Amino acid sequence: MIKIPLPQIIDKIRQEARVSEKDINDKIDTKLKELSGLVSREGAAHIIANELGVNLYKQLTGKAKISNVLAGMREVEILGKVQRIFETREFDTGQRKGKVANIIVADDTGVARVVLWNDQVSKLENLKENDIVKLKNAYAKDNQGRVELHLNDKSEFIINPEGESIGEVKKYSSFRKQIKDVIDGDQNIEILGTIVQAFDPRFFEICPKCGKRAKTKGENEYFCDEHGTVTPAYSYVMNFILDDGTENIRCVAFKRQAERLFDRDIAESRGKQEEIDRMKNELLGRIVKLTGRAGKNQLFDRIEFTAQMVFNNPDPEEELKRLEKSAV
Repeated sequence: MIKIPLPQIIDKIRQEARVSEKDINDKIDTKLKELSGLVSREGAAHIIANELGVNLYKQLTGKAKISNVLAGMREVEILGKVQRIFETREFDTGQRKGKVANIIVADDTGVARVVLWNDQVSKLENLKENDIVKLKNAYAKDNQGRVELHLNDKSEFIINPEGESIGEVKKYSSFRKQIKDVIDGDQNIEILGTIVQAFDPRFFEICPKCGKRAKTKGENEYFCDEHGTVTPAYSYVMNFILDDGTENIRCVAFKRQAERLFDRDIAESRGKQEEIDRMKNELLGRIVKLTGRAGKNQLFDRIEFTAQMVFNNPDPEEELKRLEKSAV
């Protein structure tokens, strides 16, 4: 079901019926009184739109600006500029398994998260920030009040399509939180703090061709569902504790963001404990800024933070300005 937010209903009525926003709200108030409060304000707005001949559902598929995309829309096409590329993750729920990755795209009207599933994830190998992308046959879903675009095997993901250009776009920004205020389910948030503890990176075998987790086939033998017996490459995940003076939180950085943390790929350090200890010690006391999501680790009953972007040595002047702005 497609749900249109009240501000978008009012804006569409204002544009198509050429009625002021004040008049629309007055009409909604009147309708609520007529119906003795038996409908919501959104429901009254739908009635007003219908009375004024405004079709709120005129465009539910096809080419759209990001700000006009609504949860529930199918076969959506948008053109946007890439703002962020996040870590690819593998999943196995017991009933289905695969890969998923997220990027942020923007146009001149808004910013949206794009979720790529399974085979679509491979497109990210050639993708860079500020590339232009055209998405076709995407579908829109609601995620905690924000609309996301999802790409499955029927969708198209075209990088820098010929003949397409895009000018200035809306700036992507995450919401800054103090660690004490981080809660389970937080998405697209930013935390800033000092690394006070770093743990050994955990290395695991992956297929060198597709990057999927490799399974053990026998002693020193590894198997990929797609490519058969393989000589594995190695990926890794890094855990560390971040403290901002209000609280501390355990943070997780998968390979791409761990590379940003260490400023290099550390796969060759596997099994070299002295080198790993030295690199961990270099992290202690470093101030970093992370953007990502928070979730509850059910096993240990604690909130943990998954870093989707790591910023080493953030600019003190910029951070001070942000603190001053938030204090106003």
